Amino acid sequence: MSEQLTYEQAMDKLEETLKRMESDKLSLDEAVKAAEDAQKYFRICVQRLEEARKRIEVRAETEPTE
Repeated sequence: MSEQLTYEQAMDKLEETLKRMESDKLSLDEAVKAAEDAQKYFRICVQRLEEARKRIEVRAETEPTE
């Protein structure tokens, strides 16, 4: 399901996860899981940004110049 997240959804989940990690109320296992989740959401954000960059580049290359 996480691969279906939009950039905004992944960023929201990343922010929520980081806030949980900053709360100091997590057990070690919960902190490790939260760190793994944060990495996953970060990778999704980077992937969505890269996809957007490529789309913009392709569009710029195919648009006629005046």
